[in-house]
Amino acid sequence: MKELVHKRIDYLHKMMYSYMQIGVSVMHKFDYSFLDKGLIPARLLNITSDIYTLRTMSGERKSQFVELFTELAAIAKVQSVKCSNAIEGIVTTDQRVSEIVNGRSAPLNHSEQEIAGYRDALDAVHTNYANLDVRQSDILGLHAVMMSFAADPLAGKYKEFDNDIIEEDQNGRRKLRFHPTSADDTPDEMEQLVLAYSDAKNNANVNQLLLIPCVILDFLCIHPFRDGNGRMSRLLSLLLLYQNGFDVGKYISFEEQINERKGNYYEALKQSSVGWHESRNDYSAFIMEFLTELYMCYKELDRRFMLVESRKVTKTARIEALVLNSLTPVSKADIGKVLVDVSPTTIEAVLGKMVRSGQIRKIGSGRGTKYIRSQPGSSGAAWKLQRSANKDTGYRMPVKDLE
Repeated sequence: MKELVHKRIDYLHKMMYSYMQIGVSVMHKFDYSFLDKGLIPARLLNITSDIYTLRTMSGERKSQFVELFTELAAIAKVQSVKCSNAIEGIVTTDQRVSEIVNGRSAPLNHSEQEIAGYRDALDAVHTNYANLDVRQSDILGLHAVMMSFAADPLAGKYKEFDNDIIEEDQNGRRKLRFHPTSADDTPDEMEQLVLAYSDAKNNANVNQLLLIPCVILDFLCIHPFRDGNGRMSRLLSLLLLYQNGFDVGKYISFEEQINERKGNYYEALKQSSVGWHESRNDYSAFIMEFLTELYMCYKELDRRFMLVESRKVTKTARIEALVLNSLTPVSKADIGKVLVDVSPTTIEAVLGKMVRSGQIRKIGSGRGTKYIRSQPGSSGAAWKLQRSANKDTGYRMPVKDLE
């Protein structure tokens, strides 16, 4: 009996696949009107409220601390290029990424060409987002820029053949995870996506922060390109966020947050794509994950700002506080990413002093060396910085941001 059921299910799967191939299946209906009907879970509304609050706070700081935000932008750019490519398995050393992103070296191989292409596409979003839009010509143009160094013959062109999204388990067994829009139907579905977004963005009752992840999910389900769909989705995410006033990705890498949470990200994508072709999918899982990553960017920006804002707190005290308040081991590089105004020499000197005094201990050796406090609990330096931060800024320095 079980064998008969399995054969029947397999037959239905094959029939559905065949229908998709010849265009018989029901096409997805691009309709975001549900965002205007109050059909939004409370948890999504709560996190959007928090993000708006943090955005206001960062906007006020940005006009007052130009130098700090300039330093953060330089760091975030390198991290964004590195992480967006790393998600797709395109990697090189941190030094090479930095050299390519900052224009100190030309790409030397195919992976580095892909990295250079993303750098240029990201620059286009950063500098020209006000003049770009979710329209087919701009999407194709951005893809052409991203793939230009790799000399891809389909750079700036939609896929010519159907593509499938395949997943592989721990045993190396592959299975079809999702069958995107066919190559023949891609131009039409991309046009429908563009038009649906245009309608929704002009609707004053639609929260744009909820609309953006819906558009990104639909783009990923169409999977319009032979290569580069994931990277393009992240570029489009930044473009739409910037156009709606959420520019935190310029100062804290949004791509890095996705890379760190990619298990959650892909699981949410999987959940929200179930029933997509039949327009029965539920966007809420992907919206929540997308907004969580954005929220984490704002929280990280807030954390970094608090650590460097008070000029009365010495660099030594800030380094001590960061290490002693961390519940996980941190490296010199980790500290440098947060305390952007502190030199590596100062960081190394303070860490050495803390090790000798017994406040912290070393874990590992060489470039992999990390540091952790010797005994959990409060410390004078950490308490002193927290008290100063409270006095000067009104903010409480968290022991660790777990949100």
